[in-house]
Amino acid sequence: MSTPVLYGPIGRAVRRIAPLIEADPLAVYVAALSMWSAAIGGSVKVSSRGPRPVLLWSALVAGTGRGKGTALRAAHHVLDKALGRFLATHTTSGITSGASMVNHLWEQQEATAETEHGRDVRTLVVEEEWSEVLRRVKRDASFTTKLRTAWDGATLRNTTKDEAQEVRDPAMVLHCHVTPSDWAKYVGESEAAGGSYNRILPFLLGSVPLLDDDRVSLPEVDGRELADAYGWATARPRVITLAEDARPLWRIVRRYARILGETLPEGQAVFIERTAEQTLRVAACLAASECSETVTEEMLSAAFTLVRRSVQDAVRITKGATSPKVKRQPLSLEDKVRARIEMHGGRATSSQVLPFVGATAEAVKALPGIVVTVERAGRSGRPATVFTLRGDTSGDSVPQPASTGSDRNADTSRHAVAQPASAEREQNRSTVVRLDAYRPAPKPAPEPKRSELSGDTNPFLALL
Repeated sequence: MSTPVLYGPIGRAVRRIAPLIEADPLAVYVAALSMWSAAIGGSVKVSSRGPRPVLLWSALVAGTGRGKGTALRAAHHVLDKALGRFLATHTTSGITSGASMVNHLWEQQEATAETEHGRDVRTLVVEEEWSEVLRRVKRDASFTTKLRTAWDGATLRNTTKDEAQEVRDPAMVLHCHVTPSDWAKYVGESEAAGGSYNRILPFLLGSVPLLDDDRVSLPEVDGRELADAYGWATARPRVITLAEDARPLWRIVRRYARILGETLPEGQAVFIERTAEQTLRVAACLAASECSETVTEEMLSAAFTLVRRSVQDAVRITKGATSPKVKRQPLSLEDKVRARIEMHGGRATSSQVLPFVGATAEAVKALPGIVVTVERAGRSGRPATVFTLRGDTSGDSVPQPASTGSDRNADTSRHAVAQPASAEREQNRSTVVRLDAYRPAPKPAPEPKRSELSGDTNPFLALL
């Protein structure tokens, strides 16, 4: 189960047109599943400890020119005829506030209340420039709340208007396109932790294949099988349940996110909290595409491969965004001076040091690890201040003034103490800060806190 399985009549249609489109087949499959779930969401529910909607929200995450729009149009080509006029009459975009979301569904509910088939609150929201929407909804605190309510299929209400608006059992599906940088910028950890955006399945798209002949049009898709399934799903309310052979796998799926979440940083774990719920919804959509009221083990396995791919992509997208920023520590004056001296071979003049460290000669002389000497080139030469590292003998060849007898005794005792100078020099050199360390390498990010389940004992960590 390393790659998503393109299952059922939708998967077969996608595989047929995949060689003729410049887009990732997975993107076409995901977009088509979201469309399909919106079409059947008004009448089909899935039951596992209570009925739940089968609404699949998805996001295609890729840079510009990676085939997001091409994949959307290909998915439309796959389902358009099978779904009748649904895509033409129930697709919208540009919902940038909680009030406008409720108002759109309420107006559709009122317009269809007296029709032959009754109220219809199915809506497919397609946002090809989702970053623009995310930029605007920052101003509306109610948007994310109503977003969560819509995904849950709970009652939506507008209380700010003179006329109260209430929409029960909404069937709204969101399909959006966004770049990885905008995802990291607008879909933050705090919003995901509140459940606002971890209801969306993100998918990172692969490279776009280039066709030798781009004049080839897409072949007609035999939509009779999907048309029959659409008629079956919308003829009356349907509740899809798990078959007995699927229950062992279902128990694994339920533990997958919980165990994996224990070994991931919090900023990544929040995006996979609804893995089991998403898998069940995908499986129910696959079952409905085959006119089945039960989810078999094969359907559940195919659904799990898709959701697990989304889990992997969610971790990849958020990995850079959640890494702690390392605060750059400024170098001390002694580190800067040591770097300059080391760069000049172990001894440097004041003109080679002072202008680059921003300090006076007196400040440098006061450093414990720096030795300061005054040298004169010949009898009439100008004296020069030379800096060396304490314990470094690179300046030993410099002529020194003649010493007295007492000075010789002092020198003897001094050299007796300085016998292990080479060892001390090696020790100093091992800790010296070189010039390229003016900007120290960032400290490694701290390991995330793990629970008792470590990576070695976690059977699901290897799946990422």
